[in-house]
Amino acid sequence: MQQKLKTLLESRYFGNFIMGVIIFNAILLGLETSKEVMKAFGPLLAILDTLCLAIFVSEIALKMVVYRLRFFKDGWNIFDFVIVSIALVPATQGLSALRALRILRVLRLISTAPRLRRVVEGFITALPGMASVFTLMALIFYIGAVIATKLFGNSFPEWFGTLGRSGYSLFQIMTLESWSMGIVRPVMTKYPYAWAFFIPFIMVTTFAVVNLLVGLIVNSMQDAHSEESNAETGAHRDEVTARLRKIEERLDALLEQQGKG
Repeated sequence: MQQKLKTLLESRYFGNFIMGVIIFNAILLGLETSKEVMKAFGPLLAILDTLCLAIFVSEIALKMVVYRLRFFKDGWNIFDFVIVSIALVPATQGLSALRALRILRVLRLISTAPRLRRVVEGFITALPGMASVFTLMALIFYIGAVIATKLFGNSFPEWFGTLGRSGYSLFQIMTLESWSMGIVRPVMTKYPYAWAFFIPFIMVTTFAVVNLLVGLIVNSMQDAHSEESNAETGAHRDEVTARLRKIEERLDALLEQQGKG
């Protein structure tokens, strides 16, 4: 019985069914945000949502029965378990917002799409390097915020009056969102040489550090793609080797039978 359940859980049809339910449930949660839809079909949506939740709970229960402790060795299983547990929390005041996190189950679609999985794997692999880049950026922003506050804080307190305001203004400048006409040119009307601070800041943060982040992620994605390709090649090689070994054993058996005859 347990083997049959395992075969069912690992079948492609069951996986596609669960994915379909996840997408359907995501659509339902989106419809629940519309007051007009809830007014017209609120009870029906609630029943369908409960049915989807029952399917999710049944899936988790079956997996825990089949895999037992091995269930918690898979990251996606743990993710599903947490999300389903949150969905089961009673919708009381203060906790009802947690039930909206059920929409996160749609992220399981990543595991079925190789390209999306490769993107996520590349992003996760790049996190250690990204932490170093973010640390460097934090230092640059801190130094820039101190300088900007001391230089422009008295004349433009709404932008550079405190370290927090200076940091936010510099972040806006880094994103190139209304940086020239919105901040820099008004500052330059009082401080004509302010460009000597803002231009190098933009060059370092926008064009250097941000592109460094992009480069790290791209390299990590390429490494993840290479590892996946190597794994697929290795698996195919092992399969071919196993088939050749079986053919060799059959030939040896046939030759042995002919020798005896």
